[in-house]
Amino acid sequence: MAATSSRPGPHTLQSYAPLALPPQLNRLEDIFDTPSISHVDPLTIEVPPETLSPNNTNPQENANLDKGGFLPAFLHLPHDFRRPPPQTPPSSTHNIHPNSPHTNRTAALLLSGAGGGLAGPSSIYLGLACKLAALGHGKAQGIPTLRMDYRDPGDTRGCVRDVRAAVGFLGRKYGVRRVVLVGWSVGGEVVFGVSSLGAEVVGCATMAGRGLEQTGDRGVDAMEGVRHMGREGRPVLLLHGSEDGTVGVGCSRKVLDDGLGDVLLRVFEGDNHTLSKNAEEAEVMLCEFVARCAGVRLGGRDRKSVVETELVEDVERLSLMRRGGDLRGERVD
Repeated sequence: MAATSSRPGPHTLQSYAPLALPPQLNRLEDIFDTPSISHVDPLTIEVPPETLSPNNTNPQENANLDKGGFLPAFLHLPHDFRRPPPQTPPSSTHNIHPNSPHTNRTAALLLSGAGGGLAGPSSIYLGLACKLAALGHGKAQGIPTLRMDYRDPGDTRGCVRDVRAAVGFLGRKYGVRRVVLVGWSVGGEVVFGVSSLGAEVVGCATMAGRGLEQTGDRGVDAMEGVRHMGREGRPVLLLHGSEDGTVGVGCSRKVLDDGLGDVLLRVFEGDNHTLSKNAEEAEVMLCEFVARCAGVRLGGRDRKSVVETELVEDVERLSLMRRGGDLRGERVD
């Protein structure tokens, strides 16, 4: 299966509206006997224009500046999540009132590949976002999770700026202080491009991550981000299919070969670029990884009732990827 694209910008938020929630969300709602297991905020996030130093007068560099723009996203919030007071600085330890019903201010950001999109490989992100928000239902442990598109998926450096803008937005508007980044394909390169720029990144995971063998030829040095995570002792999870004909598994193996810190590589034998043969297991591993990075301990009920519940059927995964835009510009083997 292959798809090609002229690298369009993101779809509108309205066009993504049918993908705000996974098709089988009722399974979680039935388990907890509530229709409000989580809440979704549809968002349009502004990416500010790039500026040069006042001392830089090079007209060519000015011409190449990022002009900024907007990107669509869905933020999945725990049902008991409360925003901090608007006048409170995001970095302040007073972001969370001691009597606040929700105290987890670590968020997950889920990033797609060369075509952008909001569903992720094999539509894993649809279920993963809801599960993370539903963890510890009633115990103030759910993890806010952002599914976001890029303005221009073909511009890796611009995608890094998109994610940085999203992280800043979550800090200002929702009091988020730490983030766990998850990226598929090109999104893996973006993940590590962002991780080298900010102390708030507490964990990184990739699926079929591209760019780990590169040295910054697209304006992003992914391996520097990997080294940064190693130096800081922050965990990295790498998932890859052994038969990935789009991004070879060697890209992920390089991270292990360099022996950098807390890194786990899981190779799914016989699987492809979208991990379609092991989507459920990959989703479980990502859910457990993000929870670990966020300091959330998974109890038996969380594992059985949330993490292992299938919110997207296998027969639905490919069509939802198409509707979510994740196959635009992404060659999938």
